[in-house]
Amino acid sequence: MKIFIVGSGGREHAICCSLRQTSKRPMELFCAPGNAGIAQIAHCSPIPVSDTAALATFAHENKIDLTMIGPEAPLADGIVDVFEQRGLKIVGPNRNAARLESSKAFAKDFMRRHAIPTASHHVASSIEEAARILESGEFGGEHDPVVIKADGLAAGKGVFVACDRLQASEALDELKRGVVAAEAASKIIVEETLEGPEVSVLLFSVGKDFRLMPAARDHKRVGEGDTGPNTGGMGSITDSSVLDEATRVRIVCEVVEPTLRGCAAEGIPFRGILFVGLMLTHDGPRVLEYNVRFGDPETQAILVRLQTDLAEIFEAISETRLGSMGINWSSESSACVVLAAKGYPAKPETGAIIEGLDRARLHEHVSIFHAATTRGANGEWLTAGGRVLGVTAIGETLDVALSRCYAAASEIHWPGMHYRRDIGRTRGHDLGAVS
Repeated sequence: MKIFIVGSGGREHAICCSLRQTSKRPMELFCAPGNAGIAQIAHCSPIPVSDTAALATFAHENKIDLTMIGPEAPLADGIVDVFEQRGLKIVGPNRNAARLESSKAFAKDFMRRHAIPTASHHVASSIEEAARILESGEFGGEHDPVVIKADGLAAGKGVFVACDRLQASEALDELKRGVVAAEAASKIIVEETLEGPEVSVLLFSVGKDFRLMPAARDHKRVGEGDTGPNTGGMGSITDSSVLDEATRVRIVCEVVEPTLRGCAAEGIPFRGILFVGLMLTHDGPRVLEYNVRFGDPETQAILVRLQTDLAEIFEAISETRLGSMGINWSSESSACVVLAAKGYPAKPETGAIIEGLDRARLHEHVSIFHAATTRGANGEWLTAGGRVLGVTAIGETLDVALSRCYAAASEIHWPGMHYRRDIGRTRGHDLGAVS
Protein backbone atom coordinates (compact mmCIF):
# COMPACT_ATOMS: atom_id res chain seq x y z
CA MET A 1 0.00 0.00 0.00
CA LYS A 2 1.28 3.47 -0.87
CA ILE A 3 0.36 6.32 1.49
CA PHE A 4 1.24 9.96 0.89
CA ILE A 5 1.57 12.34 3.86
CA VAL A 6 1.49 16.09 3.15
CA GLY A 7 3.37 18.23 5.67
CA SER A 8 6.76 18.69 7.30
CA GLY A 9 6.43 18.80 11.08
CA GLY A 10 6.36 16.68 14.19
CA ARG A 11 2.70 15.89 13.56
CA GLU A 12 3.52 14.38 10.17
CA HIS A 13 6.47 12.43 11.61
CA ALA A 14 4.15 11.01 14.28
CA ILE A 15 1.60 10.02 11.63
CA CYS A 16 4.28 8.26 9.58
CA CYS A 17 5.61 6.42 12.64
CA SER A 18 2.12 5.35 13.69
CA LEU A 19 1.39 4.02 10.20
CA ARG A 20 4.58 1.97 10.38
CA GLN A 21 3.98 0.71 13.92
CA THR A 22 0.27 -0.14 13.81
CA SER A 23 0.05 -1.80 10.39
CA LYS A 24 1.19 -5.34 9.60
CA ARG A 25 0.78 -5.11 5.83
CA PRO A 26 3.49 -4.01 3.40
CA MET A 27 3.53 -0.23 3.15
CA GLU A 28 5.46 2.42 1.27
CA LEU A 29 5.33 5.91 2.70
CA PHE A 30 5.80 9.17 0.80
CA CYS A 31 5.91 12.67 2.27
CA ALA A 32 6.05 16.19 0.89
CA PRO A 33 8.03 18.12 1.78
CA GLY A 34 8.91 16.17 4.95
CA ASN A 35 11.99 16.73 7.09
CA ALA A 36 15.21 14.91 7.91
CA GLY A 37 13.57 12.72 10.55
CA ILE A 38 10.67 11.74 8.31
CA ALA A 39 13.17 10.91 5.54
CA GLN A 40 14.39 7.99 7.65
CA ILE A 41 11.09 6.15 7.17
CA ALA A 42 9.50 7.73 4.07
CA HIS A 43 10.40 8.95 0.60
CA CYS A 44 10.44 12.74 0.82
CA SER A 45 9.79 15.04 -2.13
CA PRO A 46 10.42 18.82 -1.94
CA ILE A 47 6.92 19.85 -3.05
CA PRO A 48 5.53 22.80 -1.05
CA VAL A 49 2.25 22.14 0.75
CA SER A 50 0.83 25.14 -1.10
CA ASP A 51 1.33 23.59 -4.56
CA THR A 52 -1.91 21.62 -4.78
CA ALA A 53 -1.55 20.82 -8.49
CA ALA A 54 1.95 19.39 -8.03
CA LEU A 55 0.85 17.32 -5.02
CA ALA A 56 -2.06 15.86 -6.99
CA THR A 57 0.21 15.09 -9.94
CA PHE A 58 2.70 13.39 -7.62
CA ALA A 59 -0.06 11.23 -6.14
CA HIS A 60 -1.31 10.28 -9.59
CA GLU A 61 2.10 9.54 -11.12
CA ASN A 62 3.25 7.48 -8.11
CA LYS A 63 -0.02 5.52 -7.96
CA ILE A 64 -0.66 6.58 -4.37
CA ASP A 65 -3.46 4.61 -2.73
CA LEU A 66 -4.32 7.19 -0.08
CA THR A 67 -3.23 10.72 0.84
CA MET A 68 -3.35 12.23 4.34
CA ILE A 69 -3.11 16.00 4.87
CA GLY A 70 -1.30 17.25 7.98
CA PRO A 71 -1.44 21.09 8.04
CA GLU A 72 -4.47 23.34 7.78
CA ALA A 73 -3.51 25.60 4.85
CA PRO A 74 -3.87 23.00 2.06
CA LEU A 75 -7.28 21.99 3.41
CA ALA A 76 -8.39 25.63 3.46
CA ASP A 77 -7.13 25.96 -0.13
CA GLY A 78 -9.31 23.05 -1.27
CA ILE A 79 -6.77 20.28 -1.80
CA VAL A 80 -9.40 17.65 -1.00
CA ASP A 81 -11.68 19.01 -3.73
CA VAL A 82 -8.85 18.86 -6.29
CA PHE A 83 -7.80 15.31 -5.36
CA GLU A 84 -11.37 14.03 -5.46
CA GLN A 85 -11.96 15.66 -8.85
CA ARG A 86 -8.99 13.63 -10.12
CA GLY A 87 -10.27 10.41 -8.56
CA LEU A 88 -7.57 10.30 -5.88
CA LYS A 89 -8.38 9.00 -2.39
CA ILE A 90 -7.67 11.54 0.33
CA VAL A 91 -8.46 12.01 4.02
CA GLY A 92 -9.72 15.45 5.04
CA PRO A 93 -12.63 17.87 4.75
CA ASN A 94 -13.36 19.79 1.57
CA ARG A 95 -12.83 23.54 1.29
CA ASN A 96 -16.32 24.42 2.54
CA ALA A 97 -16.09 22.23 5.63
CA ALA A 98 -12.56 23.49 6.29
CA ARG A 99 -14.03 26.95 6.92
CA LEU A 100 -14.65 25.76 10.48
CA GLU A 101 -10.94 26.46 10.95
CA SER A 102 -10.03 28.84 8.14
CA SER A 103 -12.55 31.48 9.28
CA LYS A 104 -13.18 32.08 12.96
CA ALA A 105 -16.07 34.35 12.04
CA PHE A 106 -17.67 31.52 10.05
CA ALA A 107 -17.10 29.12 12.95
CA LYS A 108 -18.66 31.51 15.44
CA ASP A 109 -21.71 32.00 13.24
CA PHE A 110 -21.94 28.22 12.73
CA MET A 111 -21.94 27.70 16.50
CA ARG A 112 -24.68 30.30 16.91
CA ARG A 113 -26.83 28.64 14.24
CA HIS A 114 -26.55 25.24 15.90
CA ALA A 115 -26.66 26.30 19.58
CA ILE A 116 -23.13 25.12 20.33
CA PRO A 117 -21.79 26.74 23.53
CA THR A 118 -18.97 29.25 23.04
CA ALA A 119 -17.80 32.64 24.31
CA SER A 120 -19.79 35.79 23.57
CA HIS A 121 -18.14 37.89 20.88
CA HIS A 122 -18.37 40.51 18.16
CA VAL A 123 -16.93 40.31 14.65
CA ALA A 124 -15.32 43.56 13.46
CA SER A 125 -14.75 44.27 9.79
CA SER A 126 -11.60 46.29 10.51
CA ILE A 127 -9.01 46.94 13.19
CA GLU A 128 -10.56 50.36 13.77
CA GLU A 129 -13.98 48.81 14.39
CA ALA A 130 -12.40 46.34 16.83
CA ALA A 131 -10.90 49.29 18.71
CA ARG A 132 -14.34 50.90 18.96
CA ILE A 133 -15.80 47.66 20.32
CA LEU A 134 -13.13 47.63 23.02
CA GLU A 135 -13.88 51.25 23.89
CA SER A 136 -17.61 50.54 24.19
CA GLY A 137 -17.09 48.70 27.47
CA GLU A 138 -19.16 45.68 26.42
CA PHE A 139 -16.27 43.37 27.28
CA GLY A 140 -15.39 45.07 30.56
CA GLY A 141 -13.27 47.99 31.69
CA GLU A 142 -9.69 48.93 31.00
CA HIS A 143 -8.34 46.45 33.56
CA ASP A 144 -10.40 43.46 32.41
CA PRO A 145 -9.07 40.69 30.16
CA VAL A 146 -10.30 40.22 26.60
CA VAL A 147 -9.43 37.96 23.65
CA ILE A 148 -8.50 39.33 20.20
CA LYS A 149 -8.49 36.96 17.21
CA ALA A 150 -7.62 37.38 13.57
CA ASP A 151 -10.31 35.70 11.49
CA GLY A 152 -8.12 33.64 9.16
CA LEU A 153 -5.27 31.16 9.38
CA ALA A 154 -2.26 32.69 11.09
CA ALA A 155 0.04 29.78 12.02
CA GLY A 156 -0.64 30.17 15.73
CA LYS A 157 0.07 33.92 15.75
CA GLY A 158 -3.44 35.27 15.32
CA VAL A 159 -4.87 34.97 18.84
CA PHE A 160 -4.04 37.39 21.67
CA VAL A 161 -5.17 36.88 25.25
CA ALA A 162 -4.95 40.41 26.63
CA CYS A 163 -4.93 40.93 30.38
CA ASP A 164 -6.25 44.50 30.03
CA ARG A 165 -7.17 47.12 27.44
CA LEU A 166 -3.57 48.24 27.03
CA GLN A 167 -2.53 44.76 25.94
CA ALA A 168 -5.62 44.51 23.73
CA SER A 169 -4.64 47.76 22.00
CA GLU A 170 -1.10 46.47 21.58
CA ALA A 171 -2.52 43.31 19.98
CA LEU A 172 -4.47 45.41 17.48
CA ASP A 173 -1.30 47.39 16.77
CA GLU A 174 0.54 44.15 16.04
CA LEU A 175 -2.17 43.09 13.62
CA LYS A 176 -1.97 46.49 11.96
CA ARG A 177 1.81 46.10 11.60
CA GLY A 178 1.29 42.81 9.79
CA VAL A 179 2.18 40.16 12.37
CA VAL A 180 -0.22 37.99 10.35
CA ALA A 181 -1.21 38.21 6.69
CA ALA A 182 -3.56 41.05 5.84
CA GLU A 183 -6.12 38.56 4.51
CA ALA A 184 -6.15 36.70 7.83
CA ALA A 185 -6.81 39.97 9.69
CA SER A 186 -9.52 41.24 7.33
CA LYS A 187 -11.95 40.54 10.16
CA ILE A 188 -11.23 40.71 13.89
CA ILE A 189 -13.10 38.79 16.59
CA VAL A 190 -13.34 40.48 19.97
CA GLU A 191 -14.30 37.88 22.52
CA GLU A 192 -15.00 37.51 26.22
CA THR A 193 -12.44 35.58 28.23
CA LEU A 194 -13.33 32.20 29.61
CA GLU A 195 -11.76 30.75 32.73
CA GLY A 196 -10.93 27.13 33.38
CA PRO A 197 -8.64 24.36 32.13
CA GLU A 198 -8.41 23.72 28.41
CA VAL A 199 -8.92 20.36 26.76
CA SER A 200 -8.45 19.18 23.17
CA VAL A 201 -11.00 16.65 21.93
CA LEU A 202 -10.07 15.06 18.60
CA LEU A 203 -12.12 12.61 16.60
CA PHE A 204 -12.15 10.65 13.38
CA SER A 205 -15.34 11.49 11.51
CA VAL A 206 -17.40 10.59 8.47
CA GLY A 207 -20.65 12.53 8.41
CA LYS A 208 -22.45 11.81 11.68
CA ASP A 209 -20.30 8.76 12.49
CA PHE A 210 -17.27 9.43 14.67
CA ARG A 211 -14.73 7.83 16.97
CA LEU A 212 -13.13 9.83 19.77
CA MET A 213 -9.39 9.88 20.43
CA PRO A 214 -7.98 10.18 23.98
CA ALA A 215 -8.54 13.71 25.28
CA ALA A 216 -5.38 15.84 25.35
CA ARG A 217 -4.18 19.02 27.00
CA ASP A 218 -1.82 21.35 25.16
CA HIS A 219 0.52 23.93 26.70
CA LYS A 220 0.70 26.97 24.42
CA ARG A 221 2.68 29.55 26.37
CA VAL A 222 6.43 29.49 25.88
CA GLY A 223 7.28 29.92 29.57
CA GLU A 224 6.77 27.78 32.62
CA GLY A 225 3.70 28.55 34.67
CA ASP A 226 1.87 29.36 31.41
CA THR A 227 3.74 32.63 30.98
CA GLY A 228 5.14 34.47 27.98
CA PRO A 229 3.90 34.63 24.40
CA ASN A 230 1.78 32.01 22.70
CA THR A 231 3.45 29.36 20.58
CA GLY A 232 2.35 26.55 18.33
CA GLY A 233 2.52 24.35 21.44
CA MET A 234 5.29 23.52 23.90
CA GLY A 235 3.97 20.13 24.95
CA SER A 236 0.88 18.01 25.48
CA ILE A 237 -0.44 15.17 27.59
CA THR A 238 -3.13 12.51 27.54
CA ASP A 239 -4.33 11.14 30.86
CA SER A 240 -7.58 10.29 32.66
CA SER A 241 -7.21 13.51 34.66
CA VAL A 242 -7.64 15.63 31.52
CA LEU A 243 -11.34 14.86 31.13
CA ASP A 244 -13.74 13.01 33.44
CA GLU A 245 -16.41 10.75 31.99
CA ALA A 246 -19.38 12.98 32.82
CA THR A 247 -17.78 15.95 31.07
CA ARG A 248 -16.81 13.79 28.11
CA VAL A 249 -20.44 12.72 27.69
CA ARG A 250 -21.56 16.33 27.94
CA ILE A 251 -19.06 17.42 25.28
CA VAL A 252 -20.29 14.69 22.94
CA CYS A 253 -23.95 15.64 23.46
CA GLU A 254 -23.57 19.45 23.48
CA VAL A 255 -20.68 19.95 21.05
CA VAL A 256 -19.56 16.99 18.95
CA GLU A 257 -22.91 15.65 17.81
CA PRO A 258 -24.46 19.10 17.14
CA THR A 259 -21.35 20.07 15.15
CA LEU A 260 -21.53 17.00 12.92
CA ARG A 261 -25.31 17.30 12.54
CA GLY A 262 -24.89 20.98 11.69
CA CYS A 263 -22.30 20.24 9.02
CA ALA A 264 -24.55 17.62 7.45
CA ALA A 265 -27.58 19.95 7.56
CA GLU A 266 -25.62 22.70 5.82
CA GLY A 267 -24.45 20.42 3.02
CA ILE A 268 -20.85 20.17 4.23
CA PRO A 269 -20.72 16.70 5.86
CA PHE A 270 -17.45 16.48 7.75
CA ARG A 271 -14.99 13.79 6.73
CA GLY A 272 -11.56 13.56 8.29
CA ILE A 273 -10.12 14.60 11.64
CA LEU A 274 -12.01 17.18 13.69
CA PHE A 275 -10.25 18.93 16.58
CA VAL A 276 -12.39 20.78 19.12
CA GLY A 277 -10.54 23.08 21.51
CA LEU A 278 -12.60 23.63 24.65
CA MET A 279 -12.53 25.54 27.92
CA LEU A 280 -14.04 23.71 30.89
CA THR A 281 -15.75 26.62 32.62
CA HIS A 282 -17.89 26.63 35.77
CA ASP A 283 -20.92 26.78 33.45
CA GLY A 284 -19.82 23.80 31.38
CA PRO A 285 -17.67 23.18 28.31
CA ARG A 286 -17.32 26.06 25.84
CA VAL A 287 -15.80 25.79 22.36
CA LEU A 288 -12.71 27.93 21.86
CA GLU A 289 -11.98 26.89 18.29
CA TYR A 290 -12.29 24.19 15.67
CA ASN A 291 -9.37 22.71 13.78
CA VAL A 292 -10.03 20.43 10.83
CA ARG A 293 -6.91 18.27 11.14
CA PHE A 294 -4.62 16.67 13.69
CA GLY A 295 -3.18 19.11 16.23
CA ASP A 296 0.50 19.63 16.82
CA PRO A 297 1.86 18.54 19.33
CA GLU A 298 -1.33 16.74 20.48
CA THR A 299 -0.88 14.20 17.67
CA GLN A 300 2.44 13.06 19.08
CA ALA A 301 0.94 12.33 22.50
CA ILE A 302 -2.23 10.75 21.10
CA LEU A 303 -0.95 8.44 18.38
CA VAL A 304 1.62 6.68 20.58
CA ARG A 305 -1.42 5.16 22.34
CA LEU A 306 -3.12 3.92 19.16
CA GLN A 307 -3.42 0.12 18.86
CA THR A 308 -5.62 -0.12 15.74
CA ASP A 309 -4.12 -0.02 12.24
CA LEU A 310 -4.01 3.70 11.37
CA ALA A 311 -4.00 2.95 7.65
CA GLU A 312 -7.27 1.03 8.08
CA ILE A 313 -8.78 4.01 9.90
CA PHE A 314 -7.77 6.34 7.07
CA GLU A 315 -9.23 3.90 4.53
CA ALA A 316 -12.48 3.68 6.49
CA ILE A 317 -12.75 7.47 6.45
CA SER A 318 -12.06 7.75 2.73
CA GLU A 319 -14.56 4.98 1.96
CA THR A 320 -17.22 6.33 4.40
CA ARG A 321 -17.40 3.16 6.50
CA LEU A 322 -16.03 4.43 9.81
CA GLY A 323 -19.33 3.62 11.56
CA SER A 324 -18.63 -0.11 11.37
CA MET A 325 -15.10 0.12 12.74
CA GLY A 326 -13.83 -0.25 16.30
CA ILE A 327 -10.71 1.65 17.37
CA ASN A 328 -8.57 0.60 20.33
CA TRP A 329 -6.25 2.71 22.46
CA SER A 330 -3.70 1.85 25.14
CA SER A 331 -4.92 2.57 28.68
CA GLU A 332 -1.57 4.22 29.47
CA SER A 333 -0.89 7.94 29.81
CA SER A 334 1.38 9.88 27.48
CA ALA A 335 3.33 13.12 27.31
CA CYS A 336 5.15 15.15 24.68
CA VAL A 337 7.73 17.82 25.50
CA VAL A 338 8.78 20.17 22.70
CA LEU A 339 12.44 21.16 22.42
CA ALA A 340 12.62 24.61 20.83
CA ALA A 341 15.35 26.68 19.20
CA LYS A 342 16.89 29.80 20.64
CA GLY A 343 14.67 32.80 19.91
CA TYR A 344 11.46 30.81 19.50
CA PRO A 345 8.68 31.90 19.05
CA ALA A 346 9.74 35.37 17.87
CA LYS A 347 12.86 34.77 15.73
CA PRO A 348 14.14 31.20 16.04
CA GLU A 349 17.77 30.59 15.16
CA THR A 350 18.53 27.69 12.84
CA GLY A 351 21.58 25.68 11.84
CA ALA A 352 22.69 24.61 15.33
CA ILE A 353 24.22 21.13 15.67
CA ILE A 354 21.98 18.78 17.68
CA GLU A 355 23.83 16.45 20.02
CA GLY A 356 22.59 13.47 22.00
CA LEU A 357 19.87 12.12 19.72
CA ASP A 358 21.40 8.65 19.65
CA ARG A 359 21.47 8.51 23.45
CA ALA A 360 17.91 9.77 23.74
CA ARG A 361 16.64 7.10 21.36
CA LEU A 362 17.94 4.37 23.68
CA HIS A 363 15.39 5.28 26.36
CA GLU A 364 12.59 2.73 26.53
CA HIS A 365 8.98 3.75 25.81
CA VAL A 366 10.21 7.02 24.26
CA SER A 367 9.71 8.32 20.72
CA ILE A 368 11.59 11.29 19.24
CA PHE A 369 9.52 13.11 16.62
CA HIS A 370 11.32 15.54 14.31
CA ALA A 371 9.52 18.82 13.73
CA ALA A 372 12.25 20.94 12.13
CA THR A 373 15.54 19.20 11.45
CA THR A 374 17.93 18.81 8.54
CA ARG A 375 21.25 17.05 7.95
CA GLY A 376 24.62 18.73 7.59
CA ALA A 377 27.37 17.94 5.10
CA ASN A 378 28.82 15.32 7.43
CA GLY A 379 25.49 13.79 8.39
CA GLU A 380 25.11 15.76 11.61
CA TRP A 381 21.62 16.74 12.76
CA LEU A 382 20.85 20.48 12.52
CA THR A 383 17.99 22.65 13.74
CA ALA A 384 15.80 24.00 10.93
CA GLY A 385 12.96 25.86 12.65
CA GLY A 386 11.41 26.97 15.92
CA ARG A 387 9.96 23.78 17.34
CA VAL A 388 12.70 21.27 16.58
CA LEU A 389 11.89 17.99 18.33
CA GLY A 390 9.01 16.44 20.25
CA VAL A 391 10.19 14.03 22.94
CA THR A 392 7.24 11.74 23.62
CA ALA A 393 6.72 8.89 26.08
CA ILE A 394 4.03 6.58 27.42
CA GLY A 395 3.70 5.19 30.93
CA GLU A 396 1.29 3.46 33.28
CA THR A 397 0.77 6.87 34.91
CA LEU A 398 1.28 10.44 33.74
CA ASP A 399 4.14 10.85 36.21
CA VAL A 400 5.95 7.89 34.66
CA ALA A 401 5.39 9.20 31.13
CA LEU A 402 6.68 12.64 32.10
CA SER A 403 9.72 11.21 33.87
CA ARG A 404 10.60 9.25 30.75
CA CYS A 405 10.15 12.35 28.58
CA TYR A 406 12.39 14.54 30.67
CA ALA A 407 15.05 11.85 31.12
CA ALA A 408 15.32 11.49 27.34
CA ALA A 409 15.18 15.26 26.78
CA SER A 410 18.11 15.75 29.16
CA GLU A 411 20.31 13.79 26.72
CA ILE A 412 19.75 16.27 23.88
CA HIS A 413 21.60 19.56 23.55
CA TRP A 414 22.26 22.43 21.18
CA PRO A 415 23.14 26.08 21.87
CA GLY A 416 20.08 27.99 23.06
CA MET A 417 17.78 24.96 23.25
CA HIS A 418 14.88 25.51 25.63
CA TYR A 419 11.82 23.61 26.80
CA ARG A 420 9.23 23.79 29.52
CA ARG A 421 9.83 21.67 32.60
CA ASP A 422 6.24 21.86 33.84
CA ILE A 423 4.34 20.13 31.04
CA GLY A 424 1.46 18.24 32.60
CA ARG A 425 1.82 20.19 35.84
CA THR A 426 -0.34 23.18 34.85
CA ARG A 427 -3.90 23.33 33.57
CA GLY A 428 -3.02 24.97 30.30
CA HIS A 429 -3.68 28.65 29.67
CA ASP A 430 -6.94 29.61 31.39
CA LEU A 431 -8.09 32.90 29.89
CA GLY A 432 -9.16 32.14 26.35
CA ALA A 433 -8.50 30.46 23.06
CA VAL A 434 -4.99 30.14 21.75
CA SER A 435 -4.52 28.61 18.32
